[in-house]
Amino acid sequence: MPPQGLLLIAASLPAGWKVRFIDENIRAATDEDFIWADAVFVSGMHIQRPQINDICRRAHQHDLAVALGGPSVSACPEYYPDFDYLHVGELGDATYELFRRLGRDSARPDRQVILTTKERRDMAAFPLPAYELLPLNKYFIGSIQFSSGCPYQCEFCDIPALYGRNPRLKSPEQVIAELDKMLECGLAGAVYFVDDNFIGNRKATLDLLPHLVEWQKRNGYAIQFACEATLNIAKRPEILSLMREAYFTTLFAGIETPDPDALKAMSKQHNMMVPILEGVRTLNSYGLEVVSGIILGLDTDKLDAGEGILEFIDQSQIPLLTINLLQALPRTPLYDRLKREGRLIEDSDRDSNVDFFLPYEHVVSTWRECMGRAYTPEKLFARFEHQVRETYPNRFQPPNSKQRLSWSNIKRGMTMLSNIIWHVGVKGDYRREFWKFAWPRLKTGDIERVISVGLVAHHLIVFARDASSGQQNASYYSTRLRDMPVAAE
Repeated sequence: MPPQGLLLIAASLPAGWKVRFIDENIRAATDEDFIWADAVFVSGMHIQRPQINDICRRAHQHDLAVALGGPSVSACPEYYPDFDYLHVGELGDATYELFRRLGRDSARPDRQVILTTKERRDMAAFPLPAYELLPLNKYFIGSIQFSSGCPYQCEFCDIPALYGRNPRLKSPEQVIAELDKMLECGLAGAVYFVDDNFIGNRKATLDLLPHLVEWQKRNGYAIQFACEATLNIAKRPEILSLMREAYFTTLFAGIETPDPDALKAMSKQHNMMVPILEGVRTLNSYGLEVVSGIILGLDTDKLDAGEGILEFIDQSQIPLLTINLLQALPRTPLYDRLKREGRLIEDSDRDSNVDFFLPYEHVVSTWRECMGRAYTPEKLFARFEHQVRETYPNRFQPPNSKQRLSWSNIKRGMTMLSNIIWHVGVKGDYRREFWKFAWPRLKTGDIERVISVGLVAHHLIVFARDASSGQQNASYYSTRLRDMPVAAE
């Protein structure tokens, strides 16, 4: 996805400032980029901390002032002693003070300057993100923010501390304008609502959805929508009906664990407002494929916790689950509790900073076994077959509009299909399972399903193989460095 925070800052800069936007997920900044610049703005998350500091080092080689903002520095300014300016908090008075200082003098200050937002800019006054500055057609999925904050206080989550419990909102008109701009800038495929909880303010969600329905009608259902929300959305048929009509196809739900005792311990009782498996089936009945987060290493876990997760995967038939070791993020109730208990471990050779009740090696080996068994080609394609039967037929079936059948979409689809057939259907060692799934779809002309499932399945299978053999970190928050093969473009 495009980096939303930097796109917002780029759009907020003073008129007349020339901006060069670089996403190092696409290409690294070059010496020429640094030579061109007067100052460098950086943003990122905790997982990107080594790269964030490396960008600062490279910029300082060119004697450039470097300002850092975003979620990681806002939670832990002490992580970044080498930056010239630290921007702590969201877009607001600190942002404009930073602009004023650099406008007066772009040279590096004598010592680090920390600017903290005290008055946040109203989200209803946010500018349109600067999508025109990046090659939007190179991204797998677009992103959009409707709200910020979440009313719940899950123990492991830092969202309430960073962004508050009362969700702040953009207007439906802003969202529509952003979608229009993304299409103009070449986005294809899908847009993900990156809100911490899409139903954090249910009334606002209900107000937004009719606008999205009308936008889809005007634009020939050119893209699909996805979002993340708490599982209690399954109790809101009025929201789910409108989401289906607006062509939402995927929903990420932080299920975390099928164990009710564990959910209670982590203050996530709202996941029990409806039985979890029933909630998943309800979402499937509205055409929503569920993606789920699962956590290992909870205090309530028993030695056989992995078997319970694998049983849940079989019962729920969720294709994609992000199984992850528990990590205590700063500014969370979990972090504070474990600090009091003396159970935080800062060790770069570990995949988690939590001193688990279970032996560390057992938790890591459980993760590896879960990844290896959950994502065998046979298991994974069987779960996608379940979606073909029980979920996809319930989706809104958009008309074959000129936008959906544009030459660029057709070219993009055929390129992806040919790559999948060659790399998986011909060269892949699991091609038998692939063709068992793909051939019936191809015979009925359901090329879209072959592409979407083939692409996601391939990456899951490859990643899970690396995970089960110990070549991947067991926590997606881990900054543990590994020697990994470089993928060809």
